[in-house]
Amino acid sequence: MRTLMLTAMVLILAGCASNVVTDYNSATVFGDYSRWAFAGSEQDDAVTTLDDARVRNAVERELGRKAMKKVAEADADVLVGWQIVPEERLEQVGVGLGFGFGRGNFGWGVSAPPPVREITEGKLVVRMVDRQTDEVVWQASSRRYLNENQSPETRRKLIDEVVSDMFSQYPPGLN
Repeated sequence: MRTLMLTAMVLILAGCASNVVTDYNSATVFGDYSRWAFAGSEQDDAVTTLDDARVRNAVERELGRKAMKKVAEADADVLVGWQIVPEERLEQVGVGLGFGFGRGNFGWGVSAPPPVREITEGKLVVRMVDRQTDEVVWQASSRRYLNENQSPETRRKLIDEVVSDMFSQYPPGLN
């Protein structure tokens, strides 16, 4: 029974773990921000990737829920920008093999580790910049990753969930 209770507590605590990490300038008065715009992009505006469009839609929806008005860049209090930061990690793609022999407390064994491959994944980072001071005042980064094997629908759902989690922690101090 004790093991069952401990397992339940671990699962509950794991469910409470956040999928995003936020940081902000504690001297900022976030109540002063009511108008926002997307930060100018270094890309040609005619070339918008599919993930860019998904992130834009999710950010517009979430800031609309915060009663912030989207305006032209020149009229905005804050500029919102994002990037998908590539990160590499190793992934096991099979099982290791091994064999051994011996008796009692003595024996010999040989094993080979499982094969691994390097995977590049993308971590979404969203920043809000005060237009007057040109300083980042709020930032959120995802602990969940986009990868090349995800279907378009999975990518859209993941971006929607991550951006929603990010803006659930904006403005800071109201959680």
